Amino acid sequence: MSELHKFIFEDLPVRGMIVRLTDAWTEILRRREANSRTGAYALPVQELLGEMVAAGALMQSNIKFNGALILQVFGDGPVKLAVVEVQSDLSLRATATVQGVVAPDATLSAMLNAHGQGRCAITLDPKDRLPGQQPYQGVVPLSDAQHKPLASLNEVLQHYMRQSEQLETTLVLAADDKVAAGLLIQRLPIQGAGNLEGQGAGQSEDDQQEHYNRIATLASSLKREELLTLDVDTILRRLFWDETLQRFEPQIGETAPRFACTCSRERVSKMIQGLGEAEARDIIAEQGAIDVDCEFCGAQYRFDAIDATQLFKPAGESPPSSPSIQ
Repeated sequence: MSELHKFIFEDLPVRGMIVRLTDAWTEILRRREANSRTGAYALPVQELLGEMVAAGALMQSNIKFNGALILQVFGDGPVKLAVVEVQSDLSLRATATVQGVVAPDATLSAMLNAHGQGRCAITLDPKDRLPGQQPYQGVVPLSDAQHKPLASLNEVLQHYMRQSEQLETTLVLAADDKVAAGLLIQRLPIQGAGNLEGQGAGQSEDDQQEHYNRIATLASSLKREELLTLDVDTILRRLFWDETLQRFEPQIGETAPRFACTCSRERVSKMIQGLGEAEARDIIAEQGAIDVDCEFCGAQYRFDAIDATQLFKPAGESPPSSPSIQ
C-alpha cells in the first residue's frame, strides 16, 4: 500500500519525508492504459508523471495546505502538459497531454523544453476561497539562473523552492510501472514557528548550513533503484545511520496518499442533459453513441440511445441505468 513517512533530525532544523506510492500510482497508469483513445504513456512520460505524483504528495504534506496543490510542467516539446493535483487529504490524480512521438530515451528537455520555453508552475487553490481571493501561483523556467536547461524534475523543483520559497530543499525522485517514490530533505529557519520548536537553537548560521549540506549530500547519494525497491526503514538506516532521527507515525492506509478523481457517470449524465435532448440524439444518430473521456484520469463513459431515453425521461419516472465505466 502507499505510505508516507515524516521525520526530523534531532537538534537540527532539518526535516524530511519519504513517500512510496504503489496502489495510488498503478491505478493512474491502469486507467490511462485502458483508455482506447490514448493508450498507455510512453516510458519517459510515465517516469516523469510518476516523479511528479511523488513530488506533489511530498509538497502538499509538507505545507499542510487546506486546498489543492497543483503541480504542472508545460512547454514546447511533444509533452505539452503534465499535471498532478493533490488535495489536503492527500487524495490525488494526474494526467499528461502528449502530442507527437516521445523517444524511448527522451530527456526532460526533449519532452518539454526543446526551445527553452518549458515552465514549471505550482498553484495553491484554497478550498474555501474568500470573495475576490485568487489561487497563489509560482512559475519558474525549466532552466537555471544561467539559462542552462535543468536535466531532471528534482532539479527543477529544488530551483523552484530556492527561487519562490527561499527554502533549501533536496529531492530524490523515481518512478517505474509499479512504484512512484520520493525523498525530501529541507532546511528550516533557525527561528520562528517553522523551526519545529527550536530545533538547532544556539547554532550559528555556518553550523546550520554545514549540517544541512552534510544531510543533503547523504540524501543525494540515494540511487534510483534503491528508492524504488527498498523499504523506508532500510533507506533511512543506510542513509542516516550516524544521525539521530525522530520519526512520526507513518501515514498508511486511509491517511496515506491515494488516487481519487472527481469524474463520474452521474456528472457526465448531467453534462449531456445540459446539451438538451435534441442535440444529444443528433450526436447519437451521427456517431452511434455519446463517448466522453475524463481528460484527467482517462476514464471513458458511453451513452447510447437507450441511455439517452432514460436521461431525458420526465421527473418521477425510473432513474438512469446503473453506472458503468468502459
